[in-house]
Amino acid sequence: MASTKSVLSRSSRPTRFPRLTRLLALAAGGLLLAACSGPGGEQKGEEAAQNQPADGALRVAVISHGTAGDAFWNVVKNGAEAAGRDLGVQVEYNSDGDPGNQAKLIDNAVAQDVGGLVVSMANPTALRTSIQNAVNAGIPVITINSGDEQSAEFGALTHVGQNETIAGENAGSKFKELGKSKLLCVIHEAGNIGQNQRCDGAREGFGSDVQTLQVDINNPADVESRIRGAVQTDPAIDAVLALNSQVAARAVTAIQAAGSAAEVATFDLNSDVVAAIKSGDVLFAVDQQQYLQGYLPVSLLKLYRDNANVVGGGKPVLTGPDLVEKDDVDRIGQFVERGTR
Repeated sequence: MASTKSVLSRSSRPTRFPRLTRLLALAAGGLLLAACSGPGGEQKGEEAAQNQPADGALRVAVISHGTAGDAFWNVVKNGAEAAGRDLGVQVEYNSDGDPGNQAKLIDNAVAQDVGGLVVSMANPTALRTSIQNAVNAGIPVITINSGDEQSAEFGALTHVGQNETIAGENAGSKFKELGKSKLLCVIHEAGNIGQNQRCDGAREGFGSDVQTLQVDINNPADVESRIRGAVQTDPAIDAVLALNSQVAARAVTAIQAAGSAAEVATFDLNSDVVAAIKSGDVLFAVDQQQYLQGYLPVSLLKLYRDNANVVGGGKPVLTGPDLVEKDDVDRIGQFVERGTR
């Protein structure tokens, strides 16, 4: 069977633009100079100051549910570390796909009295106690990527990421616009609340026949077999929505093996997906611009500590979705190559 790389491997390296991180640093600096805070912000700022004085280097722990070497989370890490360099913040990135282990990483960061926490919440229930303990210890927390509905409840300052339901709606609407009649939405990680929200949103946006398929991303051969079986069993399926690039690659291979006319779209960008959009193997990608999910929280935590700024007004700060299609993939692909999209 073809590997992910062999299915989605045709990519070229485009000309690089000026550094996105420099522009974001300037934007963060402008916000710092222009900001003003009310009584609530002043109180929270005083709490943050109990951990680390404003005249010292801020230390931020970024703890995600990604796995080592994952292309998506590498971009988040790149964003966080770039913000650290640009703003003089000490950033420590750790990740673990197991919710229990991720909670332990949060507990360790709290024990080390970090000045701020950035946490992704694919499994909010498993992380609730650890995050609330951090908040109770006076450590400001910003959640990212998943769990936006639980973020404020757990005491986080704000959430940075895309709204998964809105992103799913956009994908479903795009398939509908393209004239598709039956959509298969492939969930690859059991217990990940965001993936169910994506498929629920796709159902709302598509407005007609949508079914879901549960697979295990840790068993690529089974992923391919199940998708092939689904499109063979139901020839009416003419659209497949993958929720990550690895599943998209397997979906392309499965559809070709089944002789199906279904077409694939996916969530998230990497160089393989860029190449697949260029070749026509993938129709479009839903890009949540995860570089911002690393960069912005570090910036916001520094602004919070130094100027008591709170961003979002109780609502998430959205980093997407942005649909990337064939007509704009060349422009965006160059940023994927350099690790900022």
